[in-house]
Amino acid sequence: MPITASILETAAAHPERLALAGDGEALGYAALVEDSRRVFAVVDALHAESGERAPRPAAETRGIPITAVSVRSAFHTARILAGLSGYRAVSATLDPRWPLQHRVRVVLATGIGVVIADDPALADALAAAGWGGRILGLDEFRARERTAVPAAPPCVRAPDEAFLLLFSSGTTSDPKAFLKTRAQYRANLAVSSAHLEPGPGVVTLAPGPVSYSLTLYAVIECLGTGGAAHLADAFSPFALAARIAEAGVSRVVAVPAVVQAIADAARRDPAACATLDLVVTGGAHLSAALRDALAQALPAVRLISYYGAAEIGFIGDSRGGDGSRIAVYPGIGAAIRDAAGAALPDGEIGTLWISADACSDGYLAGTSPTQLRGPDGWASVGDQGRLIGGELELLGRAGDIAVTGGHKVALPEVERAFAGMPGIGEACAVALPHARLGSVVALVVEEAPDAASSPSTRTDPSTRADHSTRADPSIRAALAARAAERLAPQFVPRRWYRIARLPRTVGGKIRRGETAEAIADGRAVRL
Repeated sequence: MPITASILETAAAHPERLALAGDGEALGYAALVEDSRRVFAVVDALHAESGERAPRPAAETRGIPITAVSVRSAFHTARILAGLSGYRAVSATLDPRWPLQHRVRVVLATGIGVVIADDPALADALAAAGWGGRILGLDEFRARERTAVPAAPPCVRAPDEAFLLLFSSGTTSDPKAFLKTRAQYRANLAVSSAHLEPGPGVVTLAPGPVSYSLTLYAVIECLGTGGAAHLADAFSPFALAARIAEAGVSRVVAVPAVVQAIADAARRDPAACATLDLVVTGGAHLSAALRDALAQALPAVRLISYYGAAEIGFIGDSRGGDGSRIAVYPGIGAAIRDAAGAALPDGEIGTLWISADACSDGYLAGTSPTQLRGPDGWASVGDQGRLIGGELELLGRAGDIAVTGGHKVALPEVERAFAGMPGIGEACAVALPHARLGSVVALVVEEAPDAASSPSTRTDPSTRADHSTRADPSIRAALAARAAERLAPQFVPRRWYRIARLPRTVGGKIRRGETAEAIADGRAVRL
């Protein structure tokens, strides 16, 4: 892992400098080095205890055992991953909120040999599946650490060695597994360090599960540059603001929902965020409304919205507007190609292909047949977009482009027209089959957030469901008027639906395919 050299150097030069801090617990750099010796000692012993029944790790690891952490404590997840980074080990994080059977499939398909998890149901399900590895809770793992004989000190490992098992976001399907070598992540850290401003002594707050790639990358950025990573398991706006003030946080790396929470907290008490200088968030688009909310609450704070793919690494960022135009980072190649692989001219919609040193070699054969890289070494995760004047305009995945009456319609562009509209929550555009046009665009809108908490809906779930799905001509007319004002004719939805809550991944991303299914099965009601 690229952080090992930095951890060892910082521990020698600044042994007391804070490395990791969580809910009531913290480790300085020197303490983190010593802690890692016990972490690896316990993990190594656990793998050995399985004996002949030990699962065989995925062939792509070249025989290196895989250890997975699936606990809700962000601090201990980060501590264990950092502890294993200087040894012959592959680490993974399994989101404990994933469906049980999905977690079981991942463990079996990748050959994970040790799991640290607090879910008894996972242990029972793995045993029933005949898994031969070892699973234990976090408390038991920490008890073993206290009595373990420390392993040899950590060291910088070979660049081609696999060290991290990651998973795609699962926005359109179950997450796919892939590996990062140490060289690939060193390249990723070099891009991040050049543009997202981690650094020696920089105090970063990265709230959220370490199973989120955004949080995981923030931890690696901090440790890889000699900074401090503050972690939090909950998203309470007031707790986050207090943490910023108490710890002197100057940089926050968080999902958009947390950015909104910081803006809300700052409006109530601007002094609480006086040390904050930079907010970094991920995703292809960050609404102008959210950017404006942060700018109004904290006008001196800068905001960077980066775009990347876990499989590929950091690609570019936007620093103004709605985030629809992305400046690609120097050293990263970007091209738009058609279905046959031919380059498309400026402004035309196609599939985005990327050339980056940080890109993984491919998905693990045991988890997906999908190809990540083409014959020329360039990679694609299926994102659709166009290049305009050297900048990238991202339009979603292949399923986010509809063809209606011969026109290509980017469904995320349709959705952006309704962002911040009064009377509704979030919106999701889908393509529905049509005999003459091929498909038509439909828009599904959520119940407005304030409606969910109104007195009439708070006490009676059945009333809430009726309120959220009732056909309302006034809402339909307002949606149609907004569409006519903001969208080209071919982008205007032909059908309108309302639903109590849009289907989402555990990370909060809207599932477009399941939204279309909600129309088919009647959960979304036509306006």
